[in-house]
Amino acid sequence: MLSKVPTNLPPHLNINFIKKYLNSGDLARARQLFDGISHPDVQSWTLLISAYTRSGRCREAIKLYTELRNSRKINPDKFVILAVAKACAVSGDLVKAKEVHFDAVNYRVSSDLLLGNALIDMYGKCKYSEGAERVFDDLKMKDVITWTSFCSCYVNCGLPIKALRVFRQMGLSGTRPNAMTLSSILPACSDLKYLNFGREIHGFGIKNGMGDNVFVNSALVDMYSSCSSIKNAELVFNNTPQLDVVSWNVIISAYFSNGDCTKALNKFLQMRSQGVKLDIVSWNSVISGCADNGKAQEVIELLGDMQKLGCKPNQITITSLLTACTMLEVWKGGREIHAYIFRHCFMDDLAASTALMFIYAKSGDLEMSKRLFCTMPLKDTVVWNTIILANSMHGRGEEALSLFNEMVGLGVKPNSVTFTGVLSGCSHSQMVDEGLSIFHSMSKDHKVEPDVEHYSCMVDVLSRGGRLAEAYEFIQEMPVEPTPSAWGALLGGCRIYKNVDLGRTAANRLFEIEPNNPGNYVLLFNILVSAKLWGEASETRKLMRDRGIRKVPGCSWVRVKNRVYTFVVGDKSNDKIDDIYKFLDEIRLKMKLAGYFPDTEFVLQDLDGEEQEDSLCNHSEKLAVAFGILHLKGESSVTVFKNLRICGDCHSTIKFIAKFVGVQVIVRDSLRFHHFTDGICSCGDFW
Repeated sequence: MLSKVPTNLPPHLNINFIKKYLNSGDLARARQLFDGISHPDVQSWTLLISAYTRSGRCREAIKLYTELRNSRKINPDKFVILAVAKACAVSGDLVKAKEVHFDAVNYRVSSDLLLGNALIDMYGKCKYSEGAERVFDDLKMKDVITWTSFCSCYVNCGLPIKALRVFRQMGLSGTRPNAMTLSSILPACSDLKYLNFGREIHGFGIKNGMGDNVFVNSALVDMYSSCSSIKNAELVFNNTPQLDVVSWNVIISAYFSNGDCTKALNKFLQMRSQGVKLDIVSWNSVISGCADNGKAQEVIELLGDMQKLGCKPNQITITSLLTACTMLEVWKGGREIHAYIFRHCFMDDLAASTALMFIYAKSGDLEMSKRLFCTMPLKDTVVWNTIILANSMHGRGEEALSLFNEMVGLGVKPNSVTFTGVLSGCSHSQMVDEGLSIFHSMSKDHKVEPDVEHYSCMVDVLSRGGRLAEAYEFIQEMPVEPTPSAWGALLGGCRIYKNVDLGRTAANRLFEIEPNNPGNYVLLFNILVSAKLWGEASETRKLMRDRGIRKVPGCSWVRVKNRVYTFVVGDKSNDKIDDIYKFLDEIRLKMKLAGYFPDTEFVLQDLDGEEQEDSLCNHSEKLAVAFGILHLKGESSVTVFKNLRICGDCHSTIKFIAKFVGVQVIVRDSLRFHHFTDGICSCGDFW
């Protein structure tokens, strides 16, 4: 309980005591004194509103101003409006910002230069350029702060061209830019990648004594980095005499954005060794940089260091961690971060929730991804794209198409990624007519021009649907140069439908444009073996040997008790390998008794029948599935990942295992997810 404060004081003493409490940081006692004043004057209101804003309690500052307005006993002056404008700027509350601007006009103080500058800054922080324009136009006098705030407003609102236009007008008006002006306008050059304009500003800064300014130099490092001029960025950084934490953060981000992870991490280590006090931006810069550059393990290690030093992760950190979990397939890590997001009330953060939704889908739990999607109150294009892609990668083409129609019906504008997701879903579900309809609607109905990826997707749709001649004709008529993925889709379709002639055509084209890809040779070999063209198949293998091309070894992995176990074909390294092979031998025997026989179609023909069966039994996905099932402790499913396409015999065997053991087996191969339940696969034996 607070001790008593003086009461019934004269107005001038009230002000003195409020100032005294506020200067000592005792906001609670200042408020207690304020509440005891029967008719507080406007200066008292101003002092308290400013104090709430300084302490980060902007909502309470705005609420206090609302009480002042509703009392109708005192007319606001420019100082109290100035105080609440700063609170609106910090909170980003556009609704209240407009009310504050209205009051400034209504009480005829909007033309005051100090207040006008604050209102422009307020609108800039609220990202409402139209309001800033009205304030700017109403000001009869404009100083360097006015112009700087107006430029900064346009930059914050994502209007860099307008920002540069205002900067030019500033020069024509005779107002000389200062260091804050330069650091505010340089981000516009970064956004537009206007290297020459940025150099002109750099030159102006040096000529006018701002070459050592840390704020200007940090903005210059970012500008040069954004314009892919990393050498100049390094030069500016190295010549800055007094580096602050922002300078270090910017150069680290610069290295990451230019793909030089080694230099970025070394600079981060140098920063720590020199005793620079790291802030949340420092950690987020290096963690997000590692995540964006595929350094997932480093992300996990950096998170540990961050927490040891007492720095609390925020939404940006969480989003980067989820990206890392997606790359590592760290399923448990994704669940832990989900719990962290929930505990710390980050679920409203769209980027974090979207990343979490994707990791659930990519880790095999589509249902959890769907549930998360349904709980999201706001859904932008990225959210819809993610759930459409999630369904597509799990072979749920009808659901993907239904979600697309729902998205469009709600007025959300689809983009290029949306159509890639929908067409991929149509491909995996053999929805050829639907795929054609979606493809033709892109430019006609949605004003999205198909790119090379969409054309490749459409070849895949036609090829998987068995319309190989039409797919080949589609490639011939493409307005862009067909990519390896387009020819690869046709070759994959030829394998499914055993079309030797088109298979040769597609393979020969692929041998020209990507001669070192072993997958193309393997696909043609399989097509030829299936057609019993042994001689030609042998020639394909010889061609691989002559070119020094090796088939990528099959590799599968499964998580058991928070540890990932990896298997390769014929693996003997696991401690439980005897139990694994014993389990698979029992399954093979039961399959034979049930009338199933191994599919040896694509096993090397120089092995006899028994050797061919043994070869199939050694495949990595079978070993991983068996190991996962042998270590089930009450779980109802096993999830296995494989780097290559699952083979036909493994597919049949895992269907039988799922039915025999009574569990769900989920396998994600290089093409899609397979959900095996009760002897049936979600792909319908078509992949």
